[in-house]
Amino acid sequence: MSAEPSVVNNTLSTTAILLVLALGTFILGLSEFSMMPMLPLISETFSATPAQSGYAISAYALGVVVGAPILMLTTANMRKRKALLIFLTLMFIANGLSALANSLQQLILFRFLSGLPHGAYFGAAMLLAAEIAPQGKRASFMSKVFMGLTVATIVGVPVVTLIGQNFSWRYCLAGAAILALIALFLVYKVVPNRENQLPSNILNELNVLKNKLVWSILGIIIIGFGGVFCIYTYIADTILVVTHTPAYTISIAMVMFGIGCTLGNYILGKAADHSPLYTTGIALISSIVFAVLYVSASENIWLMYTVIFFIGCSVGLGTVIQSMLMDVSPNGHAMIGALVQCAFNTANAIGPWVGGIIIANGALPNQTGYVAALLFVGGFTMWFISALQMSKQKSLTTAI
Repeated sequence: MSAEPSVVNNTLSTTAILLVLALGTFILGLSEFSMMPMLPLISETFSATPAQSGYAISAYALGVVVGAPILMLTTANMRKRKALLIFLTLMFIANGLSALANSLQQLILFRFLSGLPHGAYFGAAMLLAAEIAPQGKRASFMSKVFMGLTVATIVGVPVVTLIGQNFSWRYCLAGAAILALIALFLVYKVVPNRENQLPSNILNELNVLKNKLVWSILGIIIIGFGGVFCIYTYIADTILVVTHTPAYTISIAMVMFGIGCTLGNYILGKAADHSPLYTTGIALISSIVFAVLYVSASENIWLMYTVIFFIGCSVGLGTVIQSMLMDVSPNGHAMIGALVQCAFNTANAIGPWVGGIIIANGALPNQTGYVAALLFVGGFTMWFISALQMSKQKSLTTAI
């Protein structure tokens, strides 16, 4: 017996909405991560050092930190389609301006503007996915939207890296702008213009900021994830300066990182179903080990691919830590989503900045592995503090 036409149409409509939303996260992943392998090309264009060019990466991250909470609060009760259209318009304009930058200072400014809608788009897209999800499938619908960013790390970034190496890094940002314009049209056509199912209570969202445990858990991302970006930002420089392999191997390294992100997200997510706290602790310890190994592994491209894969796996902790945050704060999940994006991109600002400092002082690009290891240690310290607080709260609850 064939399915009812209305059921089929509803399924197709839902699939189309998820695909369009995922296109937006793909653009965000492309905008954020493509700049890392482009760093040597940007340095060459503007006659700048890797450390100076690294500010363009940090500027994007700072834009996310500023834009996520502000845009989230100002558009909280706006219809999701309207909010998404605003965010995609900002993505189109800012990426287009970045492609036309005439100086490093201009690029840094435009990259900051590009980061403003990042966290807000993610938050709005995730909430919309949750609203259209059938009973019991909310998490899987949200993961399909996030998949756009994962695909960007596996396919998008390596492809634009090759384009940048053979033509210009400007084509990469111009491509992101064009994709944003296409997504803008598709959102207008595909996403329904309906009222929000659950209007946001701004006071409840802001009350999340009073929870000390929320801040200590966010510290795991802010400090620990800085280790990921400290290594990832200077992979291209490491390959060219230390590994001495052809430029195309940079794209392969990006693919290995992206595959690590995808598998890490799946495996760590499964493990976190049993214990997100212990999963996070074990993953952080493993990251410390691989960050130290990165320094010597970079002498051999195959060993380097392997270590980069495992460093990429640690990115899967993002969803695990967000799950922990939702457990300790039953209300204000929209604010939590914005805070996670802020924390993630604060780490994206810290990592390249700290790595750039030691390179500017004479260190080789692969020695960012030592700095990354220290940042992972910092993340593990915040995990330990959070674990103690959670244990104390559990003991008090049991006693009552």
